[in-house]
Amino acid sequence: MSHRVLIGDMDRETPNIKKWTVFYPVYINSKKTVAEGRRISLSNACENPTCLEINDCCGHLKLPCAIELDKAYPRDFMQRGRVRVLLKREDGTLCNPAITSRKQLMLRVAELVPRHPGRVKKQEPAATSTAGPSKSSKGGKKKR
Repeated sequence: MSHRVLIGDMDRETPNIKKWTVFYPVYINSKKTVAEGRRISLSNACENPTCLEINDCCGHLKLPCAIELDKAYPRDFMQRGRVRVLLKREDGTLCNPAITSRKQLMLRVAELVPRHPGRVKKQEPAATSTAGPSKSSKGGKKKR
């Protein structure tokens, strides 16, 4: 079982990531219900986040993180991948003082994912294709 740790200064020795916080994409997915695993409010959640986007956002927040692509979410085993994030070091100090809890991490990542570079490029063509308001050519009363 191999783990990819994607932080430059941590490549020297493989850290014990089993104690790190687990972060599944479902936790911040606006397309999921609370029963399906969403853990933050719908107004704060983002649409269909991926492990890579979550990993990049954690890197942006200066948090050590690792992707585990071979793992699946227990409630939906078709949803592959999760991210392990280190919030507190061994001595108890925070890696990023601005993020003190798992909930804060989820809210910050959900805020950053829609602005992810890969996501912005995907949405540009869709935004430019709908240039003006579309009106139907037929007028009159609706049929009952």
